[in-house]
Amino acid sequence: MASSSGTSSGAMALSTPQNSGSSEEELQAQMDQRKRKRMISNRDSARRSRMRKQKHLDDLVSQMSELRKENQQIIVNLDIITQDYLRVAAENSILRAQADELTNRLQSLNEIIWFLLANSSAGGVPAADVFVY
Repeated sequence: MASSSGTSSGAMALSTPQNSGSSEEELQAQMDQRKRKRMISNRDSARRSRMRKQKHLDDLVSQMSELRKENQQIIVNLDIITQDYLRVAAENSILRAQADELTNRLQSLNEIIWFLLANSSAGGVPAADVFVY
């Protein structure tokens, strides 16, 4: 009897896994389907992330190119302004030297005039003969 009860228990054990086996297969199929959906979703997300990253990189490269052009233009403008400054500084130096020279000449002429006026009042040259400009 022990063997018959073992067989009937075994038959029940076999029938229970078959019912739960199809249920387990369905669960496994659902899990596999969810897994595939997750995998596809992850791939799409990764692809979108790579595309965003590439677009960001392209934008940065473009911005770098524009900034380099702008920097070159600033350098050119700075060179032009520096040349203008040097030209004006040189011209200013020349004009200051000329002004100093003219100031010295005027001072010398005024000294001569004062000398002539002083001598004319002391009985030298008449005041009417001294020309003051």
